[in-house]
Amino acid sequence: MTILFHVLNCPPVLLGRVSMNKTLYRRRSNLSAAVQISSVSIQTDDSEKLIESKKILGSGMALKRSQTPHSLLRQPNTIGVIGGVSVYSTLIFLEKLVRWSSKDGQECVPFVVCSDPALSKQLPVLSSFHSFNDRNAQTQFNHGHIVGDLQQKRLFLEQSGACCIVMPCHLSHVWHSEVSKGCSVPFLHVGDCVAMELSKANLRPLEAGSNVRIGVLATGATLKAGVYQEKLQSQGFEVVLPDQATMHHIILPAIEAFYRRDITGARNLLRIAVQVLLVRAVNTVILASDEMQGLLPHDDPLLKKCIDPMDALARSTIRWATSTEKVNQKA
Repeated sequence: MTILFHVLNCPPVLLGRVSMNKTLYRRRSNLSAAVQISSVSIQTDDSEKLIESKKILGSGMALKRSQTPHSLLRQPNTIGVIGGVSVYSTLIFLEKLVRWSSKDGQECVPFVVCSDPALSKQLPVLSSFHSFNDRNAQTQFNHGHIVGDLQQKRLFLEQSGACCIVMPCHLSHVWHSEVSKGCSVPFLHVGDCVAMELSKANLRPLEAGSNVRIGVLATGATLKAGVYQEKLQSQGFEVVLPDQATMHHIILPAIEAFYRRDITGARNLLRIAVQVLLVRAVNTVILASDEMQGLLPHDDPLLKKCIDPMDALARSTIRWATSTEKVNQKA
């Protein structure tokens, strides 16, 4: 396994390529030894105004890649990953990307990651405890700032050689349409990936005369933005959401318990939330929140009724990379 870590003045970047034959980790502070880039970094001054500062590494204004024959960024199936609010969730997604794509002795799909911990500081009021209906939330965050920051990360990945962009973060998908606008490469949407997989699962309605029902458990911001609802409905599914009482008395207390490290309390409340949707005849429940992942034990019967959307995103990403690689091999 070979993973290159580079320290930049632009958003932190991880370049990855996995070989099953050996494991090697290298951390470099001298970027020029691996790749030369022209990028735009985002900085904030004391007045919280967005400042764009261009940092030119190497010669020339245009993007320059390493001339190494086996350069990762020259591969046509390179994946660009915009890290989410939680760096741990980003790492979990990468672990799936690496493990699932490198099975049967195959090499992992090539990827480049832009993960910026500062994103979580920009979204303090759009956390699990708020929705866009919250006046305080609306007045305490800068919508344009967030979108601009995510767009710069997307552009950075495109310039770094990414041929497909993914964003393994539920909350960031609130701005997916704006962030992906003008993107020169495919930009996968987690909602599309989930809806596509469910549509191929040949699910049958649990109640006669109704459509297949899919439940969604998420934070207020994700539900309000309709990240999953519109995509599922376009595939003919009926979407079932938790009512206001469930949100205030079960979902939010579960997340609060999680952050208090009361895992038992969070797990019990999550079980109740899932059961509330199951009694409404849903076939499966989408756990669209990082705080809900890993709470239910692997042998919990309820877990079989739940899906992690990021699993679908990882599988769709691998399918894209694999099909693109095959096409280029034939060319």
